[in-house]
Amino acid sequence: MKLTLEQVRHVAALARLTLTPAEEERYLRQLGEVLDYVATLDELDTTGVAPTSHAGDRPLFLRDDVVLPSLPPEAALKNAPARSGTAFAVPKILE
Repeated sequence: MKLTLEQVRHVAALARLTLTPAEEERYLRQLGEVLDYVATLDELDTTGVAPTSHAGDRPLFLRDDVVLPSLPPEAALKNAPARSGTAFAVPKILE
């Protein structure tokens, strides 16, 4: 699949990455190679293959949900650099 430089820039912007022109060119080539490789999967005959939601057919072994006592606030905040009552205090980032 042929990518454009604009598409690479768009993906970088979505990921909040600032790329140099050299990095843009490198990622243009590398992402194109990845997409070309994935496109080879279109050549596979999947007739009769049932769709799956997991890679393996092993059952999931999940434990039952059990209500247990919570960690007391004093123990949870023992090493906190700053606290506000029974909560962690963090710097304000929104005005």
